[in-house]
Amino acid sequence: MRPLLSLAWPIAASLALVGCGAEPGRSQVPPQVLPITAQWCLEGPPPARCIQLEVPRGERQYAMGLQMRPPLPSLRGMWFPYAPPALARFWMHRTPSPLDMLFIRDRRVVAIESAVPPCMQLPCRSYGPDTPVDGVLELGAGQAAALGIAVGTPVRITPLAGVNPSAPAPD
Repeated sequence: MRPLLSLAWPIAASLALVGCGAEPGRSQVPPQVLPITAQWCLEGPPPARCIQLEVPRGERQYAMGLQMRPPLPSLRGMWFPYAPPALARFWMHRTPSPLDMLFIRDRRVVAIESAVPPCMQLPCRSYGPDTPVDGVLELGAGQAAALGIAVGTPVRITPLAGVNPSAPAPD
């Protein structure tokens, strides 16, 4: 899945709608798999449950998101931070596995789109609240419920030691 449009990462409409290579006449681009650079350890009784997160950096990585990726394993996700907070609309174009989308503001889940279905051909519906968010976290479908994540759940995403997620990524 990838952000369709946002105020934090202005992407030309043509870039947001083109996709990354599966249309007829275009070469196939492999899915991006980013390194794990952050985690979210859920509050609660042991055992600790930490979600390992890929964090895209730069417009290209944001736009590609989880396109053409196999289903995410348990306790894995992708975190799309927004600074400053922004309206974030996400879609599932070329994302073959359903996802849970968690919209975060002020370190709390403010909205959840559960088991958002794939959309392999345009037009695709977009998802997101009508209020600015600090970020969007994507998990495999059903993971939010399985982990007890609901609107109001506290969120504390931390970078992993030795990793600088704010450094610019080569695009």
